[in-house]
Amino acid sequence: MRLQTLLEARWILAFLAFAAVAAWFVWPWLSMLFLLLIFCTVAFFRDPDRASPTDPSLIVAAADGTVSEIVEMDENEVVKAKTRRVGIFLSIFDVHTNRAPIDGRIVYRQHREGLCLDARRADCSEKNESMTWAFENPRATIVVRQLTGAIARRIVAWAEIGDELKKGERFGMIRFGSRTELYLPFNAELLVKTGDHVLGGSTIIARLPQTPEQADNFPYNQ
Repeated sequence: MRLQTLLEARWILAFLAFAAVAAWFVWPWLSMLFLLLIFCTVAFFRDPDRASPTDPSLIVAAADGTVSEIVEMDENEVVKAKTRRVGIFLSIFDVHTNRAPIDGRIVYRQHREGLCLDARRADCSEKNESMTWAFENPRATIVVRQLTGAIARRIVAWAEIGDELKKGERFGMIRFGSRTELYLPFNAELLVKTGDHVLGGSTIIARLPQTPEQADNFPYNQ
């Protein structure tokens, strides 16, 4: 259990612990319910270590969850180019830390106020509260967007603009069910499909061109 992640649950755990103690003196059976909720909360905030592939051409998932959509679209906030958006839906049973998809420097971080619609809705990307990140290295720039959901109401950022992160390194989390999106270079080879379950920092979702000549053709590098 990683302490920084567990600290995000400190007030929830403190309330449940107080409630469990108080309930013991009134309805002892009720305190067992609060103990169960404490266990579930600790399980939700679990944060296992993951091994990431070292090949610099490989892009890994930024979050645990199910690939809910893959669409072609223009990304107009950061790279301003045609991309493939891979949406990952995180249920309450998934690990909720977010991890860098590539080795690179954080060149963009922007919070946007918004709604808390169900993260499975098609329009949540435009309407929900979000935090947009961009990770850049000489090969590509990968945009990642954290989105709140109907239950998730807090986006946590642990990294700052200018930070250099290794692939799979944690940069934040979303609390309680949500969505994470990756905007991939259009000519990256996609290695997942809708319905796949992926693990943040570990599952390979795409491959960048291997040669310098191919890399020169990235829309992000022109």
